[in-house]
Amino acid sequence: MKFGTSGLRGLVSDLEGRASSLYTQAFARHLLETGAARLGDTVLVGRDFRPSSPDIAATCIGALSQAGLSPIDCGAIPTPALALYGLHLKAASLMITGSHIPADRNGIKFYRPDGEIDKQDEMRITAIAAELDRSEIDATRSEAPDHSVQAETLFLARNAAMLPQGALAGLKVGVYQHSTVARDLMVRVLEGYGAHVVPLGRSVDFIPVDTEAVSAETIGLLKGWAREHRLDAIVSADGDGDRPLVSDETGEPLRGDLLGLIAAKFLKAQIVVTPVTSNSGIEAAGDFEVVRTKVGSPFVIAGMLAAVEAGKTGVMGFEANGGLLTASPFEAGAATLLALPTRDSFLPVLATLVLAAREKKPLSQIVAGFRLPFAAADRLENFPVETSAALMSYLRQSDDNLAAFLAPISTVAAKSDIDGLRVTLEDRRIVHFRPSGNAPEMRCYVEAGTEDEAKALLHEGLNLIRAWAAKLER
Repeated sequence: MKFGTSGLRGLVSDLEGRASSLYTQAFARHLLETGAARLGDTVLVGRDFRPSSPDIAATCIGALSQAGLSPIDCGAIPTPALALYGLHLKAASLMITGSHIPADRNGIKFYRPDGEIDKQDEMRITAIAAELDRSEIDATRSEAPDHSVQAETLFLARNAAMLPQGALAGLKVGVYQHSTVARDLMVRVLEGYGAHVVPLGRSVDFIPVDTEAVSAETIGLLKGWAREHRLDAIVSADGDGDRPLVSDETGEPLRGDLLGLIAAKFLKAQIVVTPVTSNSGIEAAGDFEVVRTKVGSPFVIAGMLAAVEAGKTGVMGFEANGGLLTASPFEAGAATLLALPTRDSFLPVLATLVLAAREKKPLSQIVAGFRLPFAAADRLENFPVETSAALMSYLRQSDDNLAAFLAPISTVAAKSDIDGLRVTLEDRRIVHFRPSGNAPEMRCYVEAGTEDEAKALLHEGLNLIRAWAAKLER
């Protein structure tokens, strides 16, 4: 078990039972030691729809009770809804989710009463867990009072006040429901604004939908549904509902960083914090200051908090996966949106759909109007962590190694080592190699002048990784 870009992740076989109790008790002790909670205080527990989540949630509830805290069960609920309810109650919380990764894996996201834990919290929780690991751990599962209705009601109220009444009237929107915990709430929110909603692809089995690297199979479904139902857009989210997925009227997915850009314009943001993997055209695309970070919500949150502490207002952030975070209050519709410094899929979805409704143009035309460099991303799954580490060590060892590795593609002009290696080639294309922070995956991000060039560069980049790994195995 280890912390990745957002939360604790690992195989279900490793997390179930003792490990989930161990880390929950470590989190509880950390809350008590730091004064973030006192004995008897409320701690919320939510979960996604993967098969292992109910048992892990029950174990975490048992561990919280053993630690002297008062757990509340919020059921299967989107992560941003759980986080919002926690901020409302000034209560810590845990979300049992593996996000977009396959069902044989799962994880836990931890929240202090004021929001997501940071990297320092992760280090301390890890240290406490190592100390507790030397003793007996009671992994008894337990139940807790159910506040799922209260948490959902608060989240629906936030989203129902974001746009004018009837703002989405005239739009026909598909909701790819699969196994995301956002599926029913998303339908209710869109219908509340007058959209004609078509629920699609609801699944009892867990489907791992990665909104940052949408699979060919998922794109095929989206394109088929778009033609069949003559939709203006299709929207969805990942497993725990904190990363949005939006396709245009043809079923072509919009990149998450474009959704973040649209949301920044919708909110009239002053400061935008986003990882280095987001499109390089963001800086020139709006009237705001852009701050670049490492990949992962803790780094985006740290960047936002630094801006707030420096006296900045209108501070928000987003990741390349589209998850949007706010660190300042924003005026939207008839309401003031309070800060929600955790990834949210609903706001970028609504901002994008209302833009299409207002401009009365197909989303594909709106996307083209932003004139961002064409970007693409994909990952090699089940790629050993040791192989990823060896590759990155080799590439960082010397400029000659990096140049030789990329020689089949082009010549290196510049590089950035903020998170992974992001290389600008002599012809101004960009290729970025980065191991996943929470799964055995190797990711590749690219930018180019045309869509075909970006797809070709992505194919070349992934093939270089495969060839190097094969050579290493020999």
